[in-house]
Amino acid sequence: MQSALLLAVPHGGRMERGGRRRSEPEEADKGSMKRTIIKDWKTRLSYFLQNSSNSNKRKSKKAGKHRNYFRPSPEEAQLWSEAFDELLANKYGLAAFRAFLKSEFCEENIEFWLACEDFKKTKSPQKLTLKAKKIYNDFIEKEAPKEINIDFQTKNMIAQNIQEATHTCFSVAQKRVYSLMENNSYPRFLESEFYQELCKKTPISRAAQDT
Repeated sequence: MQSALLLAVPHGGRMERGGRRRSEPEEADKGSMKRTIIKDWKTRLSYFLQNSSNSNKRKSKKAGKHRNYFRPSPEEAQLWSEAFDELLANKYGLAAFRAFLKSEFCEENIEFWLACEDFKKTKSPQKLTLKAKKIYNDFIEKEAPKEINIDFQTKNMIAQNIQEATHTCFSVAQKRVYSLMENNSYPRFLESEFYQELCKKTPISRAAQDT
Protein backbone atom coordinates (compact mmCIF):
# COMPACT_ATOMS: atom_id res chain seq x y z
CA MET A 1 0.00 0.00 0.00
CA GLN A 2 2.78 2.39 0.99
CA SER A 3 4.82 1.59 -2.12
CA ALA A 4 1.75 2.22 -4.31
CA LEU A 5 1.33 5.65 -2.77
CA LEU A 6 4.99 6.46 -3.40
CA LEU A 7 4.65 5.46 -7.05
CA ALA A 8 1.62 7.73 -7.42
CA VAL A 9 3.61 10.87 -6.55
CA PRO A 10 5.52 12.24 -9.58
CA HIS A 11 9.16 13.18 -9.20
CA GLY A 12 10.15 16.87 -9.35
CA GLY A 13 8.03 19.98 -8.88
CA ARG A 14 6.50 21.62 -5.81
CA MET A 15 3.78 20.29 -3.53
CA GLU A 16 0.60 22.41 -3.48
CA ARG A 17 -2.25 22.44 -1.01
CA GLY A 18 -4.44 19.36 -1.18
CA GLY A 19 -1.46 17.10 -1.90
CA ARG A 20 -1.12 18.03 -5.59
CA ARG A 21 2.44 18.44 -6.77
CA ARG A 22 3.11 21.29 -9.19
CA SER A 23 5.24 20.12 -12.11
CA GLU A 24 8.37 21.89 -13.33
CA PRO A 25 6.70 22.93 -16.64
CA GLU A 26 3.94 24.60 -14.60
CA GLU A 27 6.59 26.49 -12.60
CA ALA A 28 8.21 27.60 -15.88
CA ASP A 29 4.81 28.71 -17.26
CA LYS A 30 4.17 30.76 -14.11
CA GLY A 31 7.55 32.50 -14.44
CA SER A 32 6.92 33.17 -18.12
CA MET A 33 3.49 34.62 -17.33
CA LYS A 34 5.00 36.92 -14.69
CA ARG A 35 7.57 38.21 -17.19
CA THR A 36 4.83 38.77 -19.79
CA ILE A 37 2.71 40.74 -17.30
CA ILE A 38 5.63 42.97 -16.31
CA LYS A 39 6.57 43.48 -19.99
CA ASP A 40 2.97 44.47 -20.77
CA TRP A 41 3.02 46.89 -17.82
CA LYS A 42 6.20 48.51 -19.12
CA THR A 43 4.65 48.89 -22.60
CA ARG A 44 1.53 50.55 -21.15
CA LEU A 45 3.63 52.78 -18.90
CA SER A 46 5.84 53.81 -21.82
CA TYR A 47 2.69 54.76 -23.75
CA PHE A 48 1.33 56.94 -20.93
CA LEU A 49 4.71 58.59 -20.32
CA GLN A 50 5.10 59.30 -24.04
CA ASN A 51 1.67 60.92 -24.18
CA SER A 52 2.39 62.90 -21.03
CA SER A 53 5.74 64.03 -22.41
CA ASN A 54 4.22 65.09 -25.75
CA SER A 55 1.47 67.00 -23.96
CA ASN A 56 3.98 68.81 -21.77
CA LYS A 57 6.17 69.61 -24.78
CA ARG A 58 3.23 71.36 -26.43
CA LYS A 59 2.35 73.24 -23.25
CA SER A 60 5.92 74.29 -22.50
CA LYS A 61 6.91 75.29 -26.05
CA LYS A 62 5.99 78.91 -25.46
CA ALA A 63 7.85 78.96 -22.16
CA GLY A 64 10.89 77.37 -23.79
CA LYS A 65 11.02 74.59 -21.22
CA HIS A 66 11.52 70.87 -21.80
CA ARG A 67 11.01 68.17 -19.19
CA ASN A 68 11.99 64.52 -19.28
CA TYR A 69 10.59 61.86 -16.95
CA PHE A 70 12.93 59.16 -15.77
CA ARG A 71 12.29 55.89 -13.98
CA PRO A 72 12.15 56.66 -10.24
CA SER A 73 14.65 55.26 -7.79
CA PRO A 74 13.41 52.45 -5.49
CA GLU A 75 13.36 54.97 -2.63
CA GLU A 76 11.18 57.38 -4.61
CA ALA A 77 8.80 54.59 -5.64
CA GLN A 78 8.50 53.48 -2.02
CA LEU A 79 7.25 56.97 -1.10
CA TRP A 80 4.13 56.31 -3.18
CA SER A 81 2.99 53.78 -0.60
CA GLU A 82 2.88 56.44 2.13
CA ALA A 83 -0.12 58.29 0.68
CA PHE A 84 -2.29 58.18 -2.42
CA ASP A 85 -1.55 61.88 -3.04
CA GLU A 86 2.19 61.09 -3.18
CA LEU A 87 1.49 58.72 -6.05
CA LEU A 88 -0.75 61.14 -7.97
CA ALA A 89 1.71 64.03 -7.54
CA ASN A 90 4.50 62.07 -9.26
CA LYS A 91 4.39 62.05 -13.08
CA TYR A 92 5.87 58.57 -13.36
CA GLY A 93 3.70 57.31 -10.49
CA LEU A 94 0.56 58.71 -12.09
CA ALA A 95 1.43 57.07 -15.42
CA ALA A 96 2.09 53.75 -13.65
CA PHE A 97 -1.23 53.97 -11.81
CA ARG A 98 -3.07 54.75 -15.06
CA ALA A 99 -1.47 51.71 -16.70
CA PHE A 100 -2.55 49.60 -13.72
CA LEU A 101 -6.15 50.85 -13.93
CA LYS A 102 -6.16 50.13 -17.66
CA SER A 103 -5.12 46.56 -16.93
CA GLU A 104 -8.11 46.32 -14.56
CA PHE A 105 -10.47 47.91 -17.11
CA CYS A 106 -11.34 50.87 -14.87
CA GLU A 107 -9.13 53.64 -16.28
CA GLU A 108 -12.20 55.86 -16.60
CA ASN A 109 -11.84 56.69 -12.89
CA ILE A 110 -8.41 58.30 -13.14
CA GLU A 111 -9.30 59.91 -16.48
CA PHE A 112 -12.38 61.51 -14.93
CA TRP A 113 -10.38 62.69 -11.92
CA LEU A 114 -7.72 64.25 -14.19
CA ALA A 115 -10.40 65.88 -16.35
CA CYS A 116 -11.89 67.44 -13.20
CA GLU A 117 -8.47 68.72 -12.09
CA ASP A 118 -8.01 70.38 -15.49
CA PHE A 119 -11.60 71.71 -15.37
CA LYS A 120 -11.00 73.44 -12.02
CA LYS A 121 -8.01 75.31 -13.47
CA THR A 122 -10.03 76.73 -16.39
CA LYS A 123 -10.45 80.51 -16.18
CA SER A 124 -12.50 81.36 -19.29
CA PRO A 125 -16.29 81.06 -18.66
CA GLN A 126 -16.81 79.95 -22.26
CA LYS A 127 -14.20 77.20 -22.00
CA LEU A 128 -15.60 76.19 -18.61
CA THR A 129 -19.03 75.57 -20.16
CA LEU A 130 -17.58 73.61 -23.08
CA LYS A 131 -15.42 71.46 -20.80
CA ALA A 132 -18.33 70.83 -18.43
CA LYS A 133 -20.46 69.49 -21.29
CA LYS A 134 -17.61 67.34 -22.58
CA ILE A 135 -16.97 65.81 -19.15
CA TYR A 136 -20.68 65.14 -18.78
CA ASN A 137 -20.89 63.51 -22.22
CA ASP A 138 -17.74 61.44 -21.70
CA PHE A 139 -18.20 60.28 -18.10
CA ILE A 140 -21.59 61.09 -16.57
CA GLU A 141 -24.55 60.58 -18.87
CA LYS A 142 -26.13 57.16 -19.23
CA GLU A 143 -24.06 54.84 -21.43
CA ALA A 144 -21.32 57.45 -21.83
CA PRO A 145 -18.18 55.99 -23.49
CA LYS A 146 -16.27 56.23 -20.18
CA GLU A 147 -19.20 56.18 -17.77
CA ILE A 148 -18.14 56.26 -14.11
CA ASN A 149 -20.00 54.44 -11.37
CA ILE A 150 -21.92 57.10 -9.41
CA ASP A 151 -25.47 57.20 -8.10
CA PHE A 152 -28.49 58.53 -10.01
CA GLN A 153 -28.99 61.53 -7.69
CA THR A 154 -25.42 62.76 -8.26
CA LYS A 155 -25.84 62.41 -12.02
CA ASN A 156 -29.02 64.46 -11.92
CA MET A 157 -27.36 67.13 -9.78
CA ILE A 158 -24.48 67.40 -12.28
CA ALA A 159 -26.90 67.62 -15.22
CA GLN A 160 -28.51 70.64 -13.53
CA ASN A 161 -25.20 72.22 -12.47
CA ILE A 162 -23.66 72.27 -15.95
CA GLN A 163 -26.49 74.48 -17.24
CA GLU A 164 -24.63 77.29 -15.48
CA ALA A 165 -21.20 75.78 -15.12
CA THR A 166 -19.01 76.62 -12.11
CA HIS A 167 -15.75 75.13 -10.89
CA THR A 168 -17.65 72.98 -8.38
CA CYS A 169 -19.92 71.22 -10.92
CA PHE A 170 -18.21 67.86 -10.48
CA SER A 171 -16.85 68.20 -6.92
CA VAL A 172 -19.11 65.56 -5.32
CA ALA A 173 -18.51 63.02 -8.10
CA GLN A 174 -14.75 63.68 -8.09
CA LYS A 175 -14.53 63.09 -4.33
CA ARG A 176 -16.41 59.80 -4.65
CA VAL A 177 -14.20 58.59 -7.49
CA TYR A 178 -11.08 59.63 -5.56
CA SER A 179 -12.29 57.69 -2.51
CA LEU A 180 -13.02 54.65 -4.68
CA MET A 181 -9.52 54.67 -6.14
CA GLU A 182 -7.85 55.33 -2.78
CA ASN A 183 -9.68 52.52 -0.97
CA ASN A 184 -9.80 49.91 -3.74
CA SER A 185 -7.45 50.39 -6.71
CA TYR A 186 -4.56 52.01 -4.81
CA PRO A 187 -4.01 49.10 -2.36
CA ARG A 188 -4.09 46.62 -5.26
CA PHE A 189 -1.60 48.75 -7.19
CA LEU A 190 0.81 48.64 -4.24
CA GLU A 191 0.58 44.84 -4.26
CA SER A 192 1.05 44.55 -8.03
CA GLU A 193 4.08 42.84 -9.60
CA PHE A 194 5.06 45.99 -11.46
CA TYR A 195 5.12 48.23 -8.39
CA GLN A 196 7.10 45.62 -6.47
CA GLU A 197 9.62 45.57 -9.32
CA LEU A 198 10.00 49.36 -9.13
CA CYS A 199 10.73 49.14 -5.41
CA LYS A 200 13.43 46.48 -5.82
CA LYS A 201 17.00 47.64 -5.53
CA THR A 202 19.27 46.40 -8.31
CA PRO A 203 22.62 44.81 -7.35
CA ILE A 204 24.36 47.92 -8.76
CA SER A 205 22.37 50.35 -6.60
CA ARG A 206 22.99 48.20 -3.53
CA ALA A 207 26.73 48.15 -4.24
CA ALA A 208 26.73 51.94 -4.71
CA GLN A 209 25.08 52.40 -1.32
CA ASP A 210 27.58 50.11 0.39
CA THR A 211 30.60 52.05 -0.91
